[in-house]
Amino acid sequence: MPACKCPFTPSTTCLYTLTLLASFDMSISENLHVVEHPVLKHKITQLRQTSTPPPEFRSLLSSVSTIVCLAATASLPLTSVPDLETPMTTFTGDKIAPRVGLAPILRAGSGMADPMLELISDASVMHLGLFREKISLQPVEYYSKLPTTPTVDIVYILDPLIATGGTAIAAVGMILEWGLPISQIKLVSVLGSKPGLESVLAAHPGLEIWVGAVDEVLSEKGYVEPGLGDVGDRLYNHRA
Repeated sequence: MPACKCPFTPSTTCLYTLTLLASFDMSISENLHVVEHPVLKHKITQLRQTSTPPPEFRSLLSSVSTIVCLAATASLPLTSVPDLETPMTTFTGDKIAPRVGLAPILRAGSGMADPMLELISDASVMHLGLFREKISLQPVEYYSKLPTTPTVDIVYILDPLIATGGTAIAAVGMILEWGLPISQIKLVSVLGSKPGLESVLAAHPGLEIWVGAVDEVLSEKGYVEPGLGDVGDRLYNHRA
């Protein structure tokens, strides 16, 4: 088991690691963290199924995102806050030290933003508009809500499905150009194809990726198999 980086205790066998994360599969790269948990596997199975209606799909995506995002934020540093009060006495508490930014990739990344905000309510949200052109499979940028200069210390890019990896590569590039170093950029996803994840890691050495599951197959048309389908369409009940 890897050394614990969670904020709760320095123990290498802390309860957080044992009960929430269980283990990580790092067979592709030490910077790829595949979260292993039975509840996560159960919910991703439900998420995949075509019989899952949009309301349930949204709920499942939220639950899965919470689990993966908890893992992705486990190493956030804390700072002490003295002179706080409970009904009984004063105490010294903790708060997250860095300014946190969330960069959901439209449309589907919006389904991960609210669960992340439930965890870090004062995070800044900076939407990125990117879509994959159907013929070339190359990413096309159409929107950015990034301020002129960085206003946060760390950014979590939220993208539920990494297929070819092109959109994720472009999103990371946008944050790098904005001025944050690769060490302060994290990519969080529900599911990714092995080829796509390898492409992202090759394009951006040093990037840390957190994902709920990895599928081996990426079709010639750029679809993950078995995958999730079009996450945006399933979130918002859009039928082409």
